[in-house]
Amino acid sequence: MKHDDKDGHDHSHEKGDGASKEHNHDGFLGEKAELVFVGLTGALLLAGWLVEKYQYGPGWLALCLFIGAYFFGGFFTTKEAIQNLIARRFEIDTLMLVAAAGAAALGEWAEGALLLFLFSLGHALEHFAMGRARRAIEALAKLAPETATVRRDDRTEVVGVETLQPGDIVLVKPNERMPADGVVIKGTTSVDQAPVTGESVPVDKQPVDDASAAIAAFDKVAANNRVFAGTINGAGAIEVMVARLAKQSVMARVVQMVAEAEAQRSPTQQFTDKFERIFVPSVLGFVALLMFAFVIVDEPFSESFYRAMAVLVAASPCALAISVPSAVLSGVARAGRSGVLVKGGGPLENLGTLTSIAFDKTGTLTEGKPKLTDVVPATGVTETELLALVAAVESHSDHPLASALVEGAQERLGAEAALPAAQDVKSITGRGIQATVDGETVYVAKPVFFSEFGGAKLPTEQEQANAQLMTDGRTTMVVLKGDRYMGVIGVMDTPRDVAANVMTRLRSLGIERLIMISGDNQQVADAVAKVVGLTEAKGDLMPDQKVDAIKQLREDHGKVAMVGDGVNDAPAMANSTVGIAMGAAGSDVALEAADVALMGDDLSQLPFVVGLSRQTSRIIKQNLWVSLGVVAVLIPATIFGLNIGTAVLFHEGSTLIVVANALRLLAYRDKTSDA
Repeated sequence: MKHDDKDGHDHSHEKGDGASKEHNHDGFLGEKAELVFVGLTGALLLAGWLVEKYQYGPGWLALCLFIGAYFFGGFFTTKEAIQNLIARRFEIDTLMLVAAAGAAALGEWAEGALLLFLFSLGHALEHFAMGRARRAIEALAKLAPETATVRRDDRTEVVGVETLQPGDIVLVKPNERMPADGVVIKGTTSVDQAPVTGESVPVDKQPVDDASAAIAAFDKVAANNRVFAGTINGAGAIEVMVARLAKQSVMARVVQMVAEAEAQRSPTQQFTDKFERIFVPSVLGFVALLMFAFVIVDEPFSESFYRAMAVLVAASPCALAISVPSAVLSGVARAGRSGVLVKGGGPLENLGTLTSIAFDKTGTLTEGKPKLTDVVPATGVTETELLALVAAVESHSDHPLASALVEGAQERLGAEAALPAAQDVKSITGRGIQATVDGETVYVAKPVFFSEFGGAKLPTEQEQANAQLMTDGRTTMVVLKGDRYMGVIGVMDTPRDVAANVMTRLRSLGIERLIMISGDNQQVADAVAKVVGLTEAKGDLMPDQKVDAIKQLREDHGKVAMVGDGVNDAPAMANSTVGIAMGAAGSDVALEAADVALMGDDLSQLPFVVGLSRQTSRIIKQNLWVSLGVVAVLIPATIFGLNIGTAVLFHEGSTLIVVANALRLLAYRDKTSDA
């Protein structure tokens, strides 16, 4: 017997074809039909028991009431049993009907009706409870509005979002939801992106410079220029150029991937499937033997038959089969609500049991862009003089480091600071830049340039400052004006503000090894690792060497997660136990490559999903103990005389306990964030 997360049945052979079974309650009762039928079953059962016990009315009245209870209690169970038999599945629904029919054949109409009442009640409540977890996921799909206001020529019209095409201009009023993924082309606002990325603070948005180029390379558009379907506009009215079809939006793809994730089997689910394939036939064989107990034991066939039916009911592992899918679905739903996409039970369980996490450096542990971190002026030179000189010269360069130097210098000097005029600016390929300032030649270049240049040797003071900065992982530049060395400046891709706190939180969750694998030189890797609080740093690694490093970590430590951007780190992520991509909301590659996608570019989501995974693993273990424990107790109890009604009461009670336990995950809160 197998259950899935919706109706108690396994559809591992049907996944992807939309064939997942549901109760289709046609008629005026709709979705409440099963609960109504359960209520009628209970009422008829109680009336029949009272009539039989106190002998009200004619003798056939109690029988009619019990038959009515059988009809309403067995209606949906019979429908499912027929569907199962057509699909060549012999499951719990069929076993329950056989047991109820056996009770009726023995004249135990009340116990048979009680069996159907409790089973159908458990089923109905189970569907209701599981529906809560599923609705938490399906609610994502409803976040995007159904219509959009489109500007075409000099007029506007309201159209369905499914008709929007890339290049369409949509008008978004204050407090409206974004109808599509796109880029802002007019107006400024702030947008609540929590539904997609999990970011708690609204993100400021402004128009993009070149809209056509932006939608052609949407993945690379800056966060303050792009918007996602389903996010909530703030106080500003804006115009957005659509970048993707509705079915290709981040929201739509997340919903689709979550649906696909439900069909994936986790390690524990695979175990329970194998267990059931052996357990169920064994039980059926044992029950067949028990039916012939009257041959050996001095008792009527009716007693042997009743005992066999009771064991049949007691041994049906319905709680076991629902325990894992309910926990997995609840965990996936809870993660999705906080902007984390977990692709099924496998990643969720594996992340909950591993003790090692590897990180890429650039853009993951660090901001992904260099910043001016150190200014060491020479003796007799002020910091203001040195920074003004650097800003004046580098403002004429288009080198990636130049903008970091200019921005950092202006931050320290103040926006109103006067800069000297730089003339005859020339780039020195691979080394730096030169210019003329106050009639003297100025160089801002790598230290190696000055040994090649053949000028005055770098003073000991500056040489020591440069060596120390390089040891600390800085990229250094030396400034020379005329024949005088003005000082040394250091640039570094700085660690994210939250990185150190995230590592502390991960350690508190039981992650023992926090490892960086980076293409940067070992000194830079060591410097970042020290600031952030990692246990190990591996630098100077090419992409294929990152893969080898992950394989080695798996050999040494077992399961290993890899956190990266999902693009450059895709090979390493693919070879890890769990690949985790950051900032996946705007990246198709990241969404596809990762097992877990942090939709926002927020490293602090990592402890949340690790903690959730660990809680999911704990709940799965609890559910397995409860479900297997009940079966282990009920089988001998029914052999020694426990009746069918009591067995069903315990069985269906345990099913509801494991589902309720799993639903606790929907209320999971990251306690490490309070630390």
